[in-house]
Amino acid sequence: GRLLIDASYCPVINVAVHVETLENGKESLILNIETNGTISPEEAISTASTIFADQLGSFIDIRNSVAPAEDQVLRPLIDPKLISPVEDLELTVRSANCLKAEGIKFIGDLVQKTEVELLKTPNLGKKSLAEIKDVLAERGLSLGMRLENWPPADIDLSR
Repeated sequence: GRLLIDASYCPVINVAVHVETLENGKESLILNIETNGTISPEEAISTASTIFADQLGSFIDIRNSVAPAEDQVLRPLIDPKLISPVEDLELTVRSANCLKAEGIKFIGDLVQKTEVELLKTPNLGKKSLAEIKDVLAERGLSLGMRLENWPPADIDLSR
């Protein structure tokens, strides 16, 4: 497209851009720069590149100021509720013992189980299942959730 203005003092009249694929699979950028003669096309691209680099500098400064320290490990954020022990759910003794016997220590372990899987647990019936579902729902959780990166590397599994 074109933008019509009443007067142009810009030394660059037109820029055409073309990308060619080379034999080695790489691409080559071809710029055809037409100027009014007050500056050369090389000088125009050099000036434009300098301005562009200066504009991007603010983003580089932001990235460096927000970058974590090298010793800080980047890991996905995990809802603290999921790292809590199952005891925090304050289930009945029967339900809590069934989960403990199955090796379900954390709420994150529990929410990944399906109803069918839990019903296969010895001594855990429909009443206990309903209790578990209700308690999880109160916390905005449900059975059958799929959690990526579970368990977290820094979780104490010996609890």
